[in-house]
Amino acid sequence: MTLPPVAPDPSTPAAAGKTDLRLRLRAQRRERVPARDRAADAESIALAGLTAAHEAGVRRGGWVAAYESMPTEPPTEALVAALQGRGLRVLVPVTLPDWDLDWREAGTEELLGTDAIGRATVVFVPAHAVDGAGTRMGQGKGCYDRALPRTRALRVAVVHPWEVVEDPLPREEHDLPVDAVIAAGAGLRHLRAARA
Repeated sequence: MTLPPVAPDPSTPAAAGKTDLRLRLRAQRRERVPARDRAADAESIALAGLTAAHEAGVRRGGWVAAYESMPTEPPTEALVAALQGRGLRVLVPVTLPDWDLDWREAGTEELLGTDAIGRATVVFVPAHAVDGAGTRMGQGKGCYDRALPRTRALRVAVVHPWEVVEDPLPREEHDLPVDAVIAAGAGLRHLRAARA
C-alpha cells in the first residue's frame, strides 16, 4: 500500500509560486464565472466526461470518481447525473479533518473508505489550472495528492476554458500529473503527461 505523501512544504520556491498563482487563478474565477452560461458549461462537461468514460472502457456497473462542484468551479452536477444515467457508479469525495479523502457513492451517505478510489477506472479531478504536460494546480490542501496514489485510473482534470495554460505550472515531487483535461466548450483533451 502506498503511503500518502507528506503535506506540501509551504517554504519551498515551488510552493510559494503555487500560492501566488492560486490567488490569481481564484481572482480570475470570481471575475469571469458570473458571465458564464452554467447550463451550457455543465452540458459540455457532461458530454466530454461520457467520452472519457467510454474511451477508458467503463461498462455499466463500473466505477468512476467525480466531485460535487463549488459555485466558482466548472459545474459537475450534469456530469455525475449523465454517468449515473449510463449505469455507471460514481464515487464522490468526503474531505476528512486531515485533508485526506474518504468516498461515498453519489446519492448515498455511506462512507466507503479512503481506498475506495481504487475501484475507479476514471477519476475526474478538480483543478484551478492544467498545463500541457498534465501538471495540475489544485486547491492547495493536498487532498488529491493523498488520494490519487491509491488508483491507477485515468486522471481527468475539469477546468474552465481559460485554465488550460500554455506555460508550465509549478510542480513539486508529490504532484501527480493528469492524463487529460476537460474544459467547457473545448471537450476532452489528452495530454502529454508522463504516468507517475
